[in-house]
Amino acid sequence: MPNFYLRLWRYNLFALSLITFSMALGTFGYHFICQLSWLDGFHMSAMILTGMGPVAEMTTVASKLFSSFYALYSGVAFLSITAVFFAPIIHRLLHILHVEKD
Repeated sequence: MPNFYLRLWRYNLFALSLITFSMALGTFGYHFICQLSWLDGFHMSAMILTGMGPVAEMTTVASKLFSSFYALYSGVAFLSITAVFFAPIIHRLLHILHVEKD
């Protein structure tokens, strides 16, 4: 059981680092490329990363390109972060159910 909690801690820490990196990437991009305030950039990043959708209109070509690529990145990142978060729990469940590789 202590190995499970250690694995859970490590995977959750990794998932949190992916969330932090993704939010920082979006916040800086929306602030510097899209000319949004820091708070609006953070808000926009959170909404895109969680799949809720955009909250500000992009008016320049650069902002539209960044927003598009960040949305594509966010879709993959959201699924990956979810998989990393639940991996130790599913692994433990498979052990409890005695599921074998075959």
